[in-house]
Amino acid sequence: MSDTIFGKISRGEIPADIVYQDEAVVAFRDLNPQAPTHVLVIPRKPIPTLNALEAEDAELVGKLFLAARKIAEQEGIAAAGYRTVINCNAAAGQTVFHLHLHLLGGRPMGWPPG
Repeated sequence: MSDTIFGKISRGEIPADIVYQDEAVVAFRDLNPQAPTHVLVIPRKPIPTLNALEAEDAELVGKLFLAARKIAEQEGIAAAGYRTVINCNAAAGQTVFHLHLHLLGGRPMGWPPG
């Protein structure tokens, strides 16, 4: 897998508006937000898509969602509600091939999403 912009952000090589990080996860504001709160939560481990997950990644994926919950609380959107989205491959809208979870909130979300 070639290196991605998200890999560079996770290593601190490219600046980003980081809102959360720990040993496994980095979260930063999306440069093209689709909601008042739009944060990308990524694993530090470079995994290109959901299709590339292995059984040993199960705990790591759980950490993405736990981080999203913490960020929703710190952003003040947890009580009202928020959406988490993971796109897999180009037809689903994935443009950076480093697994990432979108955390969106701060406005009503329509359904179906599109």
